[in-house]
Amino acid sequence: QVQLVESGGGLVQAGGSLRLSCAASGVTFSLYAMGWFRQGPGKEREFLTAISRSGGNTNYADSVKGRFTISRDNAKNTVYLQMNSLKPEDAAVYYCAASFAGTMTMIPGRYDYWGQGTQVTVSS
Repeated sequence: QVQLVESGGGLVQAGGSLRLSCAASGVTFSLYAMGWFRQGPGKEREFLTAISRSGGNTNYADSVKGRFTISRDNAKNTVYLQMNSLKPEDAAVYYCAASFAGTMTMIPGRYDYWGQGTQVTVSS
């Protein structure tokens, strides 16, 4: 049974930082590209960043480039999202996702597995 479990969300002041984690089980983690998305109230799910199977390649949405950093530890079956300089508009539920195709795509439908999400709230 495949599980992706996010953690690390919470309440932070604008300008602050959070580090999200996503632990995978039931899969050979190193065979999957991993992505992070978010969804705010009444909004569509938004691509943030993705990382290749080995961690050697990444891509970012313009909205988070320079502020967010994705990384992974294949030995721990975990992908991370370091979020700095948070803004009130970053508030959303954050999701990790796994893509067996390994394409680091921005398209949610191309991901095979999703976590349950973790809430991030940013106060102004």
